[in-house]
Amino acid sequence: MPRLPGWCARVPSQAPILLWSAILLSLFWSGSARAAESAVVQEILDGQELYIDANRAKPRQTARAPQHVKTGNSRGQLLFNSGAVGRLNTFSQLRLGSGCFLVDRGQVLVSGRQNGCTRSARLSVRGTNYVIEVKEDGESEIAVLEGSVEVQPLQDGEPVAAPSTLLEAGQRLRLSPAGVVLALLNLEVGDYERILRGPLFRDFQMPLPGLETLRSHLNLRFPGVTFPLPSSSLTLPQPALPSLPFPGLPRLF
Repeated sequence: MPRLPGWCARVPSQAPILLWSAILLSLFWSGSARAAESAVVQEILDGQELYIDANRAKPRQTARAPQHVKTGNSRGQLLFNSGAVGRLNTFSQLRLGSGCFLVDRGQVLVSGRQNGCTRSARLSVRGTNYVIEVKEDGESEIAVLEGSVEVQPLQDGEPVAAPSTLLEAGQRLRLSPAGVVLALLNLEVGDYERILRGPLFRDFQMPLPGLETLRSHLNLRFPGVTFPLPSSSLTLPQPALPSLPFPGLPRLF
């Protein structure tokens, strides 16, 4: 019987190496998918009271996990490394992480593919516009303006053996500090109007990545809702019109 070439005889010994290479590669990709978050400060409104940890931040400055971003009397907009945008209301605080950002207190609007967390819930999204609010007593509320959010209960930041809740567009969920569902309600037209005219939209000039999707959803569901648009988000050229007096016209926002 003829002898096999040397390279054929060595093939079986290569199998463990190939196996370990595949394992290491899979670990690399799973680690990359949960890479540490970062966020760039895009805009600060109502003064300069936006901080990264204890230091006052400036536009274009970057915060990285596990740093905190918080506001005093100011509001701010962040661009996450995922491409999503977060807007912080006054007296709000979040901490950047590896799988989601953690809202410690206050109110945060998220537009785009960015998971969020509270002490009692983890929010998994696929390109969504939603609002997280954490109150002083630890109770939290999640409002889905457009898209869907899967809410997984947590206890002290750790998953628990409890079913998740899928929130669809136009729903809001109230959770106790322990993650117990207190109420699942529908967002009415008045709720949308308060949010759109409120501090998470008012006076911001930087656009949201999910702006057009949100506007399309509202046009279908509540055609009468006035949708505020920042001037920087208008991409179509506008013709020059003569300035004419129109007394008594209502303000849009």
